[in-house]
Amino acid sequence: MEFNLGAPFLLDGERLSGVKEYLSISYSVSNAPSSVPRRAWCRLFGGMVQDRREAIGRSLEEAAQLAGMESSEWAAIEAGHIPADPARLRSMADALEVRFDHMALLVYLCQGAWAA
Repeated sequence: MEFNLGAPFLLDGERLSGVKEYLSISYSVSNAPSSVPRRAWCRLFGGMVQDRREAIGRSLEEAAQLAGMESSEWAAIEAGHIPADPARLRSMADALEVRFDHMALLVYLCQGAWAA
């Protein structure tokens, strides 16, 4: 399976405007991914969560409270930990004012993040 992220995008699904050049990213998902690409995708997910939170002007503590989480749990996610529970991810999407499916796609790229 291959994902091509093409043009740059934000967690809320909007494309970056005014960008003349961008890096096209292709990522092939194998049946036995190494831990290095998975960690990189997890950090990417955490960074996008943090960027979105800051873009809407929410503190880490406020976002965590809105999602029904401890601040330390939210901080761990921004550092690259992937929530194991889809319900937790849904509450985060609500706190960040983004669509659940946009966040779920990024989590999917982190193979093995959710138990089968």
